[in-house]
Amino acid sequence: MTAVPTVTGPVDASELGRVLVHEHIFVLGEEFRQNYLDWDEQARIDDAVKQLDELKSLGIDTILDPTVLGLGRYIPRIQQIAARTELKIVVATGVYTYNDLPFQFHYNGPGLMMDMPEPMTELFVRDLTEGIADTGVRAGFLKCAIETPGLTPGVERVMRAVGQAAVRTGAPITVHTNPHTRSGLVAQRVLREEGVDLTRVIIGHSGDTTDLDYLIELAEAGSCLGMDRFGIDVLLPFEDRVRTIVELVRRGHRDRITIAHDAACFIDWFDPVAKAQIAPKWNYRHISEDVLPALLAEGLTPADLDAILIDNPRRHFQPS
Repeated sequence: MTAVPTVTGPVDASELGRVLVHEHIFVLGEEFRQNYLDWDEQARIDDAVKQLDELKSLGIDTILDPTVLGLGRYIPRIQQIAARTELKIVVATGVYTYNDLPFQFHYNGPGLMMDMPEPMTELFVRDLTEGIADTGVRAGFLKCAIETPGLTPGVERVMRAVGQAAVRTGAPITVHTNPHTRSGLVAQRVLREEGVDLTRVIIGHSGDTTDLDYLIELAEAGSCLGMDRFGIDVLLPFEDRVRTIVELVRRGHRDRITIAHDAACFIDWFDPVAKAQIAPKWNYRHISEDVLPALLAEGLTPADLDAILIDNPRRHFQPS
């Protein structure tokens, strides 16, 4: 029995059902919202509930929401939404940066102006074991990122703090990566150095490439491949994303595949009209309506889909 904290309370990992492992609800900079957005809080909450209810009606039971510091995590809003939908929501802790750290950590840490143990590790552990702020909601997993700039000092410091918190708490990890720079391998190396069990790591955005040699190297090291940007066809066409999963299954790596959209009810990074024109399928419905039928048409079986949607996410939360 492995308890997984959701926004509305813990559930056993076996009760997660069908899981999309990388979906945001809001990506929203609070400073930006308060100063520049025309924002109707209740309308946005109502819309999020509607979208998540629709996702539940399409057969998805749980989403993992990796919205952390740097992406606008605000748990009281998520609590209001979770209270009104049957979809289970698991939130994360960590820091999202491609380069420098937020100034709250810039001068504070080992060997810095304010010499102290790594404060990020302590904050992540508290989020995982006690709860986030005063909400009572515990994070269920950790999130960090490594992008085109590579393993910058800031990125490495976050990644090592995430690894340390994972070792101390047993929580799993999702890493935002850029497969075109093969940064998933760098993340695996750093996390391994911190003592992390790589079978508890999802290498996010692995689905943005068709480089099977790279993907199989990640999978053979034990990590799950986050084939988790369905709908962002501008980064890789739909057909390539589907065929890559089918080939990975054919080569024996079914137990290392997870899927999602990396979508959001609202994201302040893009103009909504332009976003809809550039990526019209980038929404929560795409996997249920289009991806799963396409995978079946390409030769996967219902048992394959259950492994990808149910078994692999459940195992992500269960220690080896």
